[in-house]
Amino acid sequence: MRKRQFAVMGLGRFGSSVAQTLHEMGYEVLAIDQNEERVQDFSDKVTHVVEADTTDEDSLQALGIRNFDVVVVAIGQNIQANMLTTLQLKEMGVPYIVAKAQNALHGKMLEKIGADRVIYPERDMGKRVAHNLVSTNVLEYIALSPDLSMVEVTAPKALVGKSLLETNLRAKYAINVLAIKRKDEIIVPPLPTEKIMLEDILIVVGGNEGVQRLEELE
Repeated sequence: MRKRQFAVMGLGRFGSSVAQTLHEMGYEVLAIDQNEERVQDFSDKVTHVVEADTTDEDSLQALGIRNFDVVVVAIGQNIQANMLTTLQLKEMGVPYIVAKAQNALHGKMLEKIGADRVIYPERDMGKRVAHNLVSTNVLEYIALSPDLSMVEVTAPKALVGKSLLETNLRAKYAINVLAIKRKDEIIVPPLPTEKIMLEDILIVVGGNEGVQRLEELE
């Protein structure tokens, strides 16, 4: 199965964090910024990085931006450029657009012009956003250390109907299920015989590689 491709526009602190984390997770990432110095500094941190004006439709067409599965508009202080870029992407038919907003009003405007998801950096750290983008199942992501993560994830369909023992998550992915949230009930700790049900939310902890593999399950 082809891995999703991401483009990140704007290499400030937020955009850089999202782009670099996605790349470290093994995804193809195109990073774009108008600042030549930022582009040069970022040359070895993602798959491709280019200097371009994201408000210019011809530039976006030349980059083949409509072929990317997800485009993150992380342009910061220039609200006009942020909104023009989002509008251009929408009109070009980009499948999924994530846009960074400065405030609630800016966020509402981005939603009205077609952003599929609006991000407020004060509430969404770059690493957590990157994991959310990779898997729609991920509800919460917390980096406990450089190598260890805890994630709250909607149970993948591949695990539904199986007991924790049958899923063999500890052996396959080196992760442990700490709890299962089932509607208004929280099962802590779940027994090995506990069967995973549709719409269960699993709270797991483990190494980053194993957590990522769980996130990619469908």
